[in-house]
Amino acid sequence: MSDVRLSDPLTLLAQARAARDQSDFAALALAADALLEMNPREPRALVLKADALAGRGEHRAAASFYGAALAQGRAVPSPSADLKMELERAARAQAEGARRFEQGLRDGLEARGFDPVSSSARFSASLDLMTGKRRLYYQQPKFYMFPGLPQIEFQPRDTVDWLAGVEAAGPAIRAELDAILAEPTLFAPYVEDRANRPKNAQAGMLDNAAWSAVFLWKDGAEVPEIAARCPETMKALAAAPLCRIPGRSPSILFSKLQAGARIPPHHGLINPRLICHLPLIAPPGSHFRVGGETREWREGQAWAFDDTIEHEAWNDSGRDRTILIFDVWKPEITAEEQDLIRALFAAIDATGGGAPKLGV
Repeated sequence: MSDVRLSDPLTLLAQARAARDQSDFAALALAADALLEMNPREPRALVLKADALAGRGEHRAAASFYGAALAQGRAVPSPSADLKMELERAARAQAEGARRFEQGLRDGLEARGFDPVSSSARFSASLDLMTGKRRLYYQQPKFYMFPGLPQIEFQPRDTVDWLAGVEAAGPAIRAELDAILAEPTLFAPYVEDRANRPKNAQAGMLDNAAWSAVFLWKDGAEVPEIAARCPETMKALAAAPLCRIPGRSPSILFSKLQAGARIPPHHGLINPRLICHLPLIAPPGSHFRVGGETREWREGQAWAFDDTIEHEAWNDSGRDRTILIFDVWKPEITAEEQDLIRALFAAIDATGGGAPKLGV
């Protein structure tokens, strides 16, 4: 190869591609380095440098150059066919490198006793985050943030042991629900317009009967005519640490999601509480995602989750899905802190602040 220091960019580009075609990775590296000296952000040069590193087995270093090439390529408003080809090459190589890296990690861990089914779920999640299979989500309450709480999507069952009692009452709760379902006019759209707040379509869910509810308690107050019809439901929740904030919570409701309906991704308002679901009618194909974890509702199997982490729901079955929903304090919130949070919202109301209703 001629002295790359004396070559113009087009000549260097041709030399680099010829070297790549011949698997001459030393010559490829020289030409790529010369191109990058002229322009450190040139996407094609970054791809060529990555190819040289990959050819020498330096896959992690190559991945950083492929990533840089793709980032720079996204900033090009109208990429040429030539550039598109190189970027497609980078994307394929990056995906293959990620697959190889993950497989190497999993093989090494399994050789040391790691079992993705029975080993620590938190460690498994950390591995998914490291390999890019899982995105990191954080609490993003829309109104009130209580600091220092764990960033947990679905609450571990051993911290909400009372939930087993709610599950045990599932058949009795289902019988009460069936009587409610026999009167479909009792259900109203879950997202309703509030006269003291600007109208917000909420991605098409405002006044949309596809997601509807019947409340036993709403905004911290009992709905007597419904609660009186559901004594077994209320009895089952007696041991639950319901999030009690006068004028705001708890909310206890039967929530129905019609067949084919979807609740778009959203965040809750405050993070000192958990939202609990007890599936009562859960046809296969009805799913719920919190952050990076997706679960399918299964009748009688309850869970608690942090609704200030992005979550969404969809019902791809052919039948309506109906669940019991209620909100409880997070186990980390002490009795003193519960009192202070109640006092805070009372002070907001006293100043005319009019904090939004919390809902679930």
